[in-house]
Amino acid sequence: MYEMKKLPRLESLFLLVASFLLISTNSTLAEEPQKGETKNLDLGKGVSLELVYIPPGKFIMGSTAAEKEWATGIEGGAKPGTVREEYEGEPRSMQVGRGFWMGRTEVSVGQFRRFVEETGYVTDAEKPGGATQCFDLDWDRYYLDSKIVNPWKSMPDKSWRDPNFGIPIKENFPVVCVSYRDMKAFCGWLTERERKASRIPTDAEIRLPTEAEWAYACRGGSQESHFFWWGNDLMEGKGRLNISAVDFLPGRDTVWPLANAPWSDGFAFLSPVDHYGEKGRNGFGLADMCGGVWEFVLDHFDPEGGHEKVYYEDREQLSVSRPVCRGGNFFDVPGNARCAVRLGISSVSYSDSRDGFRICMGVLQKSKAIERIR
Repeated sequence: MYEMKKLPRLESLFLLVASFLLISTNSTLAEEPQKGETKNLDLGKGVSLELVYIPPGKFIMGSTAAEKEWATGIEGGAKPGTVREEYEGEPRSMQVGRGFWMGRTEVSVGQFRRFVEETGYVTDAEKPGGATQCFDLDWDRYYLDSKIVNPWKSMPDKSWRDPNFGIPIKENFPVVCVSYRDMKAFCGWLTERERKASRIPTDAEIRLPTEAEWAYACRGGSQESHFFWWGNDLMEGKGRLNISAVDFLPGRDTVWPLANAPWSDGFAFLSPVDHYGEKGRNGFGLADMCGGVWEFVLDHFDPEGGHEKVYYEDREQLSVSRPVCRGGNFFDVPGNARCAVRLGISSVSYSDSRDGFRICMGVLQKSKAIERIR
């Protein structure tokens, strides 16, 4: 009789525990970010930065022989006979095992300005003896017998505040003329700001994306080895990206020489971030992943191709002296603005008016910027 009375109480207790576990599980699942979910980071003074959640997944790193051939052909326009395309490596399936948040766009002038205003930070280009690579306003074209081989030169009096484009710099332009060290400083400031406000997990940080994270994010969730995130047809890129196109240089009636995209994107230089709206966003909702500005990633450059891991297991932290940049820029020919394109930058203090970055919020990655001994 005693046991008969006890049984309903045990059943009730079991049901109560089961209900609690079910509610807890559902609550946990509800808190898991979903693909395309967004959040805004408050930088102060009305300036914010939007992040998009990228779930774990597989993708193709590298490029096929056919893609490399197109890149150096008539339409792609990249210079044939160099080792540049070899840096991309052969196509291989890779996986990003953990989800992360990535900036919808590259960091803008206005967002970088907030960092400088709050910290007093001085970029590498602005320091005594500093310089940055900029467009030479005296350049008009390529001459066969000229010693001038390109329209870019190092300038000691230019920086992210004035990249020497000869046009007004808008707050919603992607910031350029910032170095790898400058980018890491921005990310460190933002991480500290978010941690103080308890808006970032203790096991996460705001940083540059790893090369694998960037390459995966660029393809927008596709597991195919396409030239661009939308596919292989360059003409489908019209209205999607900022690239060397049929646009007049400021104050002139001439366009960029060499292989241009066969349309006008409306900009001889930079376009505002996310200017192309939904059409300019890939499958993850990220804008300007091809063209625009070169985007730096966290990794050290390996000329044989990108890696899934940032650093080898026997290292406590990654030492970077030659950063990697991805994605092409507004000046580049179409063949140099593909998903697979990657270059090594000369040093962690180098900056250029074609280079920028976007941030990532993900697991901690120990990395240190070091200058190479020349």
